Amino acid sequence: MENESCELGTGEPKNHLDMLPIKKGTDHLCESIINQEGFKELYAKIDAFISDEKLKYEYSTLNERGALLQQKQQTGAEITEEEITTFEQLRNDFLGNEVATNFLAAQEEVQQVQDRIHQVIAKTFEVGRVPAQEDFDFCSDGFGDCGCS
Repeated sequence: MENESCELGTGEPKNHLDMLPIKKGTDHLCESIINQEGFKELYAKIDAFISDEKLKYEYSTLNERGALLQQKQQTGAEITEEEITTFEQLRNDFLGNEVATNFLAAQEEVQQVQDRIHQVIAKTFEVGRVPAQEDFDFCSDGFGDCGCS
């Protein structure tokens, strides 16, 4: 056959896994997340930021300036005092906004949850089964359940 990895006539790669049970499990995971007591507060912090166009613009500007300074530093280009002062002022103004700091804290928490979920999924493919605590190289099952004493 020309391409054994494709189903006959579809041109689509053949999946080894049925995606329906994965979708159902993912939906269940999402339900577990949104049904938690703290989710509404976490979501409200993210939504408050997303709804504030001015704050999003400031965040974008801060990130762009930071990336530019980092690029200049990596290439050995001169960074002026004015550039540093401007960046620090942008950062201080941004961090002086409670909506911004709440968003950053919420974003960090979301990232931790995503990282832990990814660790467990990656470990599942690595060990070929649902991983147990001892499968992880650190004192946790990825979700803070530390059985180490």
